[in-house]
Amino acid sequence: MGTAAGAGFDTEALRRGIEGEDTTALLSLYADDAEIRVVDRNTQPSHPKVLHGRDQISEMLSDVYSRDMTHHLDQCVVQGDHVAFTESCEYPDGVRVLASSMASLRNGRITEQVLVQAWDE
Repeated sequence: MGTAAGAGFDTEALRRGIEGEDTTALLSLYADDAEIRVVDRNTQPSHPKVLHGRDQISEMLSDVYSRDMTHHLDQCVVQGDHVAFTESCEYPDGVRVLASSMASLRNGRITEQVLVQAWDE
């Protein structure tokens, strides 16, 4: 995992949260007014799923990290007030998921994130 210092973003907390499936640790990386736009096969770019605030983000994180699957932070780069990272996941049956995120930071916390994800079909 590559890491660059900047904006006080805690890349190790991101890694521990993803790989340890710790939704509390992950949620601590988001500002109270954060927004996530999710783009995938079901929520395409013209109609993304949009999550507003930590409550909605917490629900999504709880759902994702409660599933029977492994999670790995592949890469993470922080530059100024932006962070980009990729996460790979695998279900017990071998189905894989790849997620790529680009996010804006304020005071070291994520304020806006675009998450693009794809599954094996």
